[in-house]
Amino acid sequence: MHVQEWLETVPAVSIYLLVGLVIGLESLGIPLPGEIILVSSALLASQHGDINPVVLGACASAGAVIGDSIGYAIGRKGGRPLLAWLGKKFPKHFSEGHIATAERSFEKWGMWAVFFGRFVALLRIFAGPLAGVLRMPYWKFLIANVLGGIIWAGGTTAVIYYVGVVAESWLKRFSWLGLVAAVLIGLASMLVVKRKAKKATAEKQAAEPEVVPAAD
Repeated sequence: MHVQEWLETVPAVSIYLLVGLVIGLESLGIPLPGEIILVSSALLASQHGDINPVVLGACASAGAVIGDSIGYAIGRKGGRPLLAWLGKKFPKHFSEGHIATAERSFEKWGMWAVFFGRFVALLRIFAGPLAGVLRMPYWKFLIANVLGGIIWAGGTTAVIYYVGVVAESWLKRFSWLGLVAAVLIGLASMLVVKRKAKKATAEKQAAEPEVVPAAD
């Protein structure tokens, strides 16, 4: 069933909880389609008066902030072994190359890597845990986390909702385009991160000293 068609069968309260939960788990470090769920729900809210966009945006923001904070706490406690474990469980998302790319971003941008990471599909997944592993001061993390979560979740909800209101008649016939756009944006960001991750992995391997076997 189409994501939006399925959402139409769910009560408003359940949608609020679903959006908050999915985005929270994604922010915690579990690969889930949080952005697609948020876009679908905001578009649905523009066509059905039962769903309050303000409450929806608030739940999405809360899920983003809380999920990232839990991910930070887990990363701070688990350290490097946690990243190794995640790499085994989710090799496509937590590969050495992806982590190396994220680490370089953290070294370069500091707390703003958490803020801008909210807008990139793969970075959004492990920004919280990685910030904890790298021992970023919590107050810096919290500021970037709250600002990024509210602007991303609240902004996405507002934009999609008002676009849906303005073009309601058109979107009722072609509402799937909103999801297609979200998927394309997510894929584009994933490709960029993958390319950077591949480059970081190659540079890391090139920097490793070659092991010469000892002479007999």
